[in-house]
This record gives sequence, C-alpha cells and structure tokens, in this order.
Amino acid sequence: MAEPEILTKPLAASSPISPEALACPHQYNERLRNEAPVYQCPHSGIFFVSDYDTVREIAIDHETFSNKFGQAMRPMQEIDPEIAAIQAQGYKSVDTMLTEDPPVHRRYRGLVNQAFTARRVSTLEPDISRICNELIDKMLAKEEVDFVLEFAEPVPLIVIAEQLGVSLDDYELFKTWSDAFVAQLSGMADRTQQLESARLIVQFQKYFAGRLEDRKAHPQDDIISDIVHAEIEDELPLDTPEMLSILQQLLVAGNETTTSSIAEGVLLMIQHPQQFAKLKANPDLVDNLVEEVLRLATPTANMWRVATKDTEIQGVPIPAGSMVMIKFSSANRDQGVYPEPHAFDVERKNAKTQIAFGYGVHMCVGANLARKEMNIAFRCLLERIEQFELIDENAALNYPPNVLLRGLSSLPLRVR
Repeated sequence: MAEPEILTKPLAASSPISPEALACPHQYNERLRNEAPVYQCPHSGIFFVSDYDTVREIAIDHETFSNKFGQAMRPMQEIDPEIAAIQAQGYKSVDTMLTEDPPVHRRYRGLVNQAFTARRVSTLEPDISRICNELIDKMLAKEEVDFVLEFAEPVPLIVIAEQLGVSLDDYELFKTWSDAFVAQLSGMADRTQQLESARLIVQFQKYFAGRLEDRKAHPQDDIISDIVHAEIEDELPLDTPEMLSILQQLLVAGNETTTSSIAEGVLLMIQHPQQFAKLKANPDLVDNLVEEVLRLATPTANMWRVATKDTEIQGVPIPAGSMVMIKFSSANRDQGVYPEPHAFDVERKNAKTQIAFGYGVHMCVGANLARKEMNIAFRCLLERIEQFELIDENAALNYPPNVLLRGLSSLPLRVR
C-alpha cells in the first residue's frame, strides 16, 4: 500500500491538524519528531511540540506556557449570534481546572480532589467488577457485538454516573451530552454541529444545576454532594457555573478517554495474539498492560498551551500569545525513550513513564479511577473471554477526526 501523500510531501504543504494528518497520526508524529520536533505550521501559525522531553518540559512550565486557552478556543461562539443566543439560555462558561493556571487552578483542584480520594476509589472495585461482568454476560449471549457500544463505553459511563449520584435511567442523555462536549473540542465540527452541541450543553447545564440544588439541601454519598459541600480553609465555595464546568470535565474525562483506552487495549490484544497469550497465562501482567495500553492509545492525544511571553524552544523563537500544541501521543511513542515505540509489549520495562494523563499540575484528576476501571475491565475480560475476533479483518477502523482526542467509534467483534 502506498504511503499517504501527507507523509511524503514537504511538511509546509500541510497542517498537523488536518484530517489527513489526523488519519495517520503515529506516522505523521514520527515524521515531526525526526524532522522538526518543534514545528510552526505556516498555515495556522500554531507551534507543535512532539518529543517526550520537551512535551514534559512545557507541561510543567505553566508560567511560560499557560493553560488559559479557553477563550482562544471559542471564536465561533463569540462571533456567531445564534450560538451566543443559545448559550445565553444556560450558564456562563468559566475557566476552572483544565483552562486555569496556579494559583487559581489549585483552588479548583483542591476542592475536586476531595471527591476523588484514595478511599473513594478503593471502594469501587466490587461495583466496577459487577458492571463489567454484567456487560460480559450480555456480550456472550450474542453472536456478534460492537465492543465499543456494548462494553468499552458503558463501563466508565455507568461508573461515573453512579459516582455522580445520578439516575442510570438518563444514561443515553449522559452519552449524548458527552458527545456534544467532544464535538465542541474536536475542532472539526461544522456550524450545524456547533449549534446542536450548544443546545445540548445548555440542556446538560439545566439538568445538573437541578441536581446541585438538590444536594445543597439533601447531601448524599456522591461526587455532586462532595463538590457542593467541599471546603478548604480560606477558600470560597464554588458557585454554580464553576461546579457545572467541573462536572462537564468529569463527565467527558470520566468516560470518553477510558472508553477509548479499553477499546484500544482489546484491539491490541487481537492484533498481537502472542501478547494476549502472555496475559492469559499471567494475569499479574495486567498492571503493566494498563500502562502500555495508555502509552499506545493516549486518548487525549494533544493539548493546547498559550505562550505568556516571548520565549524559545530548542532554538525556535515563540512570540508571546502564540498557540502551542503539546502532543502527548507523539511523546508516548518517542523512539528515544521507548525502544520499538510502536510495538505492543505487555512486559515493557518503562511503560509506567507514559504521560497519557498529562504531566505536572494539570495531570488528570481522575487518573486513579481510570486506571482502576481499566485494570478491572481487562482482568474480567481475560478471565472470561477465550477469544476476541474481528468480524471483518479487512474493514477500516474508524477514528473520528478530533484535534485533541482520539478513539475508536466502533469495534465489531465475535467473542467466546
């Protein structure tokens, strides 16, 4: 098969966030690392950073590379009156965990950390195991399944819904809202999709604003109650727009990225039967499997930063105000850090050095929960499934184009 044209024509002839580049991200990222690990796209002016050490360096330097990119990502909403009119029916968008810097970021992170204590996560194993086994029962009763739709997606979505303390009767709504947030983040949504996403996000806000009011009066043992009543000395309680912003991030981060990682893990096991056999023979390898899957999947493939002052990276001048994209998925396949970086090796010695959850103060607040879900999901699957088989080995695998996130939309399988 011929190489995609984007891998052979000059870098300046294309954009790293074009659909063509997103269609072959690992090969394109390798080209960036080899030819221009710090690369300014001539079409957009954006700087792309792709090697492991420099990505980590930028991720921890919030004073030079700010996370306050929220406004820069909302140009259509600012200039489109119809989108603005829809948003006016809901709550004002505010910057909280993802799009704030210390010291303000520490306030949000400190309050939300109380909802993700080690105690809470450690108590979830029976519930996660129950959810996984119930879904496996349903899969085994069928001849063919869509693994994404029938396992990878519901596991983390049910877990986060139960932890938020909302009814599973609204499961379809949670997925619809999560998809709306992902479409908004994608950088690929057309105006019709942006309008629909805006409507759905207002619907999400009104639903959860009601749940927040209820928990103020009637606290329960759930994350919504923890957020409503969280207190840190000398810190003001969160207001409703702040709480909604955090819940929005928890809903997306709590299911989309874990869904993508679980699905990618099963696909890797199918594609590498010798590694699957090792896991079947030695379930103790699952802890390292989780890290290796995260390294290869890196569902949050890229993230934005904004240069706060004139600076330079590897000799490349970066003016103040420049948009910088740090490429976690590229860093996780840096051949200088990971020998045979594209190989799936469940015994890889340094798999735990992967940075799929980010790095520094903005490392994912739900990382421990995601690891727990993946660990239990893979253990249940390895214990109960003797064989995964693609229904059509020649069918193209679909990864919807998204500037920040990457994950399979479906995975049709036979399981036994």
